[in-house]
Amino acid sequence: MGRERGKKKSRGGRSKRLQHDNGYKNLFSHPELVRDLLEGFVHEEWIKEVDFSTLERVSGNYVTDDLRDREDDIIWRARLHDRWIYVYLLLEFQSSIDPFMALRIAVYVGLLYQDLLETGQVAAGELLPPVLPLVLYNGGSRWNAARGLEELIEPMPGGLEAYKPSIRYLLLDEGAYEESELEPLKNLAAALFRLENSRDFEDVQRVVECLNTWLDSDAQRSLRRAFTVWIRRVLLEAKAPGGDFPKVRDLMEVRDMLAERIKKFTEEMKFTEEMKRQERELGQKEGRDLGRKEGTLRSLDRVLRKRFGTVPNNIPAFIAAADEVQLDHWIDQALDAQSLEEIFHERK
Repeated sequence: MGRERGKKKSRGGRSKRLQHDNGYKNLFSHPELVRDLLEGFVHEEWIKEVDFSTLERVSGNYVTDDLRDREDDIIWRARLHDRWIYVYLLLEFQSSIDPFMALRIAVYVGLLYQDLLETGQVAAGELLPPVLPLVLYNGGSRWNAARGLEELIEPMPGGLEAYKPSIRYLLLDEGAYEESELEPLKNLAAALFRLENSRDFEDVQRVVECLNTWLDSDAQRSLRRAFTVWIRRVLLEAKAPGGDFPKVRDLMEVRDMLAERIKKFTEEMKFTEEMKRQERELGQKEGRDLGRKEGTLRSLDRVLRKRFGTVPNNIPAFIAAADEVQLDHWIDQALDAQSLEEIFHERK
């Protein structure tokens, strides 16, 4: 399972990942988001026949044979004509891609079927209901694991090919969607993907404006709250670690907070750019001044060596500390002086 493979991560990393996973599970406990996920991203004919008014959450608290509860799965069902269809939604938020995801899916769907039989939801003699295994992935790398169990099995000789097990899952790789694909959709799942893919506060603010419009009824108060909590605790803290974000209770407050943050950030950027500009100008001036001084030092050194031959080792260090006015004065003196002591008589 995802939690076990992450044992070596730091406690802080596990805590943040757990917070992210719990935030997603909270969001996908709302039928509106599940409906939009299916309608917006499952591009198959049968989806048009689903009665989404019958969507209901199914308990996934059954246990595997080795007594480990699965923490990453969310199961919903809805009526498709005269039968139930199950959606097995697996949240995959690891940094690494599981190459054996198809095998995991096969095991999980098998356990779901077993539970339906043991609890009497499928009676003896009845056929098992259809299941859509859906993997929702938000890692940084694009998903490249096998999508079907048959792809993980070696080629079989002769008639053995007929016994090869086959089960596939539908992958939704959030990071693979472009903003141009997601932005036109009036879809809560698309909004979630846009938030995950956002690059700055302005991107987040644009999506929050949409959510404020779409989730404006009292019936959607719980979902508004779920988005509010997720945006603050997971999204913003991930994009600005250590940021002091005020406690917000509604998407309107998130919008206002973002507007203030963007204003402050813009002012800070302007201040930083002005400081950089001043530093560049100062550096250029200092460079010009240094260039002029170096030229004057070279001129004085040439005059001294031409007039007096070898220059003692302590003289160059002495004159290097002088300013341009003094250097010009020494050049004038060197043209007429009879000795180095006459020029540098004030040197101690």
